[in-house]
Amino acid sequence: MAFYITHFLFTMHEHLDLNLSHCEPIATPQELISRFPQTGEQKEFISSTRKAVKDILDGKDSRLLIIVGPCSIHDITAAKEYATKLHALSKKLEDQFLILMRVYLEKPRTSIGWKGLVYDPLINNTHDMHTGLETSRQLLLDLAALKVPVACEFLDVGTMYYLNDLISWGCIGARTTTSQIHRQVASGLTMPIGFKNNTDGNINVAVDGVKVASMPHTFIGMDAQGKAALLRTKGNSHCHIVLRGGDNCTNYDPHSLSQAVEALKATPQRPQLLIDCSHDNSNREYTQQSLVFQSVITQFVEGNKAIRGILLEGNLHEGRQALSSDLRYGVSITDSCLDWETTQKLLVWAHEKCKQECTQALAYP
Repeated sequence: MAFYITHFLFTMHEHLDLNLSHCEPIATPQELISRFPQTGEQKEFISSTRKAVKDILDGKDSRLLIIVGPCSIHDITAAKEYATKLHALSKKLEDQFLILMRVYLEKPRTSIGWKGLVYDPLINNTHDMHTGLETSRQLLLDLAALKVPVACEFLDVGTMYYLNDLISWGCIGARTTTSQIHRQVASGLTMPIGFKNNTDGNINVAVDGVKVASMPHTFIGMDAQGKAALLRTKGNSHCHIVLRGGDNCTNYDPHSLSQAVEALKATPQRPQLLIDCSHDNSNREYTQQSLVFQSVITQFVEGNKAIRGILLEGNLHEGRQALSSDLRYGVSITDSCLDWETTQKLLVWAHEKCKQECTQALAYP
């Protein structure tokens, strides 16, 4: 049967006018989810984490959202080790922070390069997406079992159908923030979604993304059985912007944050800002993330409550490495990352600073 399905799909390119070299069936979202299902406990954990993120964005929860982890996931063992360390630290800091692990399974490329675990899990250009989707879903299930909530950037809208039920916070990246289909799909997701400003630093496109995704939409998508379907969304009331700098220009300073808040007044959403400490905000120098982080924490403590969260790129070990047959354990193969010790020190420092401010506020109402 699989042969005939494959033959049918491959011959369809003649009728659809597609330039294909290969076509094969893949599991439907329902099939993959049935093979890798959530437990009731995992489902409740993800639901409660999403609510906690929404409460922080709405100002109902005074804590700060911290999203930290590898630039991309390529080694499952290292990812789980990082998650275990992060979980232990998160429990100690949870009175001031809600910490999510950055688990980016797809990587947008400016030109060419490794596209992520979903696309090429064996890192050998075989592009075994069957294995990529299975491996990614199993990892997300394992992290939910560890009580480590996950943040993820969505690149291919098709992968959302397979994985989105296991993610607590999602992001539309700088290269796709202007995409109409990404905005439409975001409007139908039940998790909070951040829109990054684009690579030249334009925040208006992210503001437009927030505005569009907050509204209902109708578009052609895919149902759980993998069939084309007409989708009608309700609109996502918890979209917000993520400032990541652009074209070697930062936008985490007080003036930039003020401009972003002013721009958000044109949307139905609250002025909620997340600051990405990497990318152009750190001038593409990973060690400068610490300076950005400290600046944003200081602004938050001094009363800028539009700041609702911070993103950091960190791994077990610092820097990055080129693709090879002998990869070093716990080192990024995409953007450079802070090591675990530096990340831990930053979060502990920020916790103490926020806690001191909270204590002073209680003492002097």
